[in-house]
Amino acid sequence: MDNVWVDLLARWGHGLFGITWIGLLYYFNFVQGEYFKEASKEALPDVKAKLATRALWWFRWGAMMTFLTGVVLLGVLGATVNAFILLGAVLGTFMMLNVWLIIWPNQKVVLGLASGDVAKSAGKAGLASRTNTLFSAPMLFCMLASKHGAAVATGMGAVSMTGLTTGLIAALALAVVLELNAIVGKMGPMASVSGVIHMSLVLTAAMVGLVAYV
Repeated sequence: MDNVWVDLLARWGHGLFGITWIGLLYYFNFVQGEYFKEASKEALPDVKAKLATRALWWFRWGAMMTFLTGVVLLGVLGATVNAFILLGAVLGTFMMLNVWLIIWPNQKVVLGLASGDVAKSAGKAGLASRTNTLFSAPMLFCMLASKHGAAVATGMGAVSMTGLTTGLIAALALAVVLELNAIVGKMGPMASVSGVIHMSLVLTAAMVGLVAYV
């Protein structure tokens, strides 16, 4: 198949799987999680057995396929890597790892599919899920800016789109610190829906500012 078609299909798949993944991420954080706090004890077992497990299947495989199509774009097709796409790829990779290594294993305990401390597992899964929501807005900005970054840079002035600039290194370091918090830290202002939304927008502004101006 011509590389043009492979590139187009990979980009289409990356977007399609990404919509599935992030859409379910927002559903879990903005809808299902809040419902669980208010639902009756009689309703929860049925929801966990028939709804949550099904949604988590689409969620985790949407994450995996988004990651794999991204690998195809960067590794196989050799898509141009600039500051925005590098930062976005790192955020997306952290998010995928959170899904498979933290959220899903702990959700299995919460849903009764595996043995363990339910309360502790719920906390771990919740923190990783909130962190993914935190990362989602800057990650999406980077996806868009990776294509139109030259225009963004021209408008802002004085930003190098290639190489590890001081600002990019600082943005990547911030991502690492926040990911470490997802593993061993606390929820903080991300505990509420409004809090994580506001923090995600603030993080977007901070990371774009670092890449563009530092």
